[in-house]
Amino acid sequence: MAKAVQEGANHPDIDIDVTFKAAMKAGIEDLLEADGIIFGTPENFGYMSGALKDFFDRTFYEVEGQVDGKPYCMLVGAGNDGTGALNAIRRICNGYNFREVQQPIVVVGDLEDQQLQKCRELGMAMAAGLEAGIF
Repeated sequence: MAKAVQEGANHPDIDIDVTFKAAMKAGIEDLLEADGIIFGTPENFGYMSGALKDFFDRTFYEVEGQVDGKPYCMLVGAGNDGTGALNAIRRICNGYNFREVQQPIVVVGDLEDQQLQKCRELGMAMAAGLEAGIF
């Protein structure tokens, strides 16, 4: 899913820099430098991954008040329905004062070509929105 989002964001007609980072490797500088963020996570026990939660824990207080209005969106690979992970991420992103700019993608069960295409479209739409100044 994440690779498909990256493919869409790197569309040749869109001229923005895309950085792809695993949550455990991303940090404060990445968050401050990003014009927008796409959070991707598997659903673990009805919640986001521990790695994404760790990212939020490591960065929240360090960037407080410096990322207000930063656009974000989400994708979740779910075994259940993904709502627990989505709700938790939204609650935390509200604390950062991020702005959700696209509907999330939730894939329940096996990943199919149609869902991968939606992931590409999400990446492309986020990149195009940032390039155009819409987000």
